[in-house]
Amino acid sequence: MGPLTGLQVLELGNMIAAPTAGCLFGDFGARVVKVEHPVLGDDLRRWPPAKDDVPLWWKVTNRNKDLITLDLSKPAGQELCRRIVSRFDVLIENFRPGTLERWGLGYDVLSAINPRLILVRISGYGQTGPYAKRPGYGTVAEAMSGVPSFTGAPDGPPTLSAFPLVDSLAGMFAVQAAMMAIYERDVAGSGRGQVIDVSLFESMFRLLDSQVIGYDQLGLIKQRMGNRMAEDSPRNAYRTSDGEYVAISAGSQRTYARLAQAIGDPVMSSDPRFATNEARCLNADVLDDIVAQWFAGRTLREAIEQLEAADVVAGAVYDIARIFADPHYAAREAIVGVPDPDFGEIHMQGVVPKFSRTPGEVRHPGGAKGEAGRGFFCDEVGLSEAEWSDLTTAGVV
Repeated sequence: MGPLTGLQVLELGNMIAAPTAGCLFGDFGARVVKVEHPVLGDDLRRWPPAKDDVPLWWKVTNRNKDLITLDLSKPAGQELCRRIVSRFDVLIENFRPGTLERWGLGYDVLSAINPRLILVRISGYGQTGPYAKRPGYGTVAEAMSGVPSFTGAPDGPPTLSAFPLVDSLAGMFAVQAAMMAIYERDVAGSGRGQVIDVSLFESMFRLLDSQVIGYDQLGLIKQRMGNRMAEDSPRNAYRTSDGEYVAISAGSQRTYARLAQAIGDPVMSSDPRFATNEARCLNADVLDDIVAQWFAGRTLREAIEQLEAADVVAGAVYDIARIFADPHYAAREAIVGVPDPDFGEIHMQGVVPKFSRTPGEVRHPGGAKGEAGRGFFCDEVGLSEAEWSDLTTAGVV
């Protein structure tokens, strides 16, 4: 029984952003009903990787959800959506702005039916502004956020994340915002829902804390430095003699002192160029070479043992194979086994964060398209068998 048990969420999402929000709600006990197109389904069903033509990514992002189908482009589908919306606390969607309104499902209509409804709208550029109607995709939103401009090697191109980072961030902001709106509605006592406007590009842009004020006050424009940072030195991923990498960050005086002690190079402790973090940042090239040479003469195991003995902030760069073998991941249950109808048992990320009294849970993986539809529409909503048959024949459900 997670902390959100009893909360009812309707997800009109596709691909990553809104489905991530729905997944997070479901992980913590909310009842999440996900709507897919009766024929096309969610596009994530066609994304790799797949095993025996069964999509694997789908099983993670759409776990803990009741899956139904509904063609919202058809009048009968729109009417059925209006019929069920009174059952829900939150509705999440990530269509292009104006789509719900075109279907007769704008907030003016939905809130008239259910004044307590919180409508969470996720889009590439937000519901307002000159770019609002542009098609939104995480890759382009990430580019607009400014992050790729300072990510990557100095002599290389701007670097985009190799996974849908922006979509996931937007999904997290969406859940955070919805819970704030629920608090205002139920605890502060307004009793009313509202619209939450989440954009992909702003979700990423919000992480650039120092850069806006740095440009505003000093005209600073952050440049690409690979794994280094202008504000922290030494900070890099250093290659060991056996071809592995260790990540180091020693921006504070205490962490740097421990690193210098572990490496044992007298220059690191005595040279005034390295006396403060500000000085180290100004002389980062020289310091980086000293640290890199130390790592180059040791295997990963040797380096980690020596650094841990000195309580240095350092860690190996993991790939997924090392993650599966790591005892700390296992102890934290960061990866959990889940019973699966296709493969017996599958493993995926556990629920984050952890609650002491009402923890979240992965109850089941994402399943077959429309598998909960008949039970939901007939047993819960009250459609007759004749209505269900007619809507199925018409391709509405």
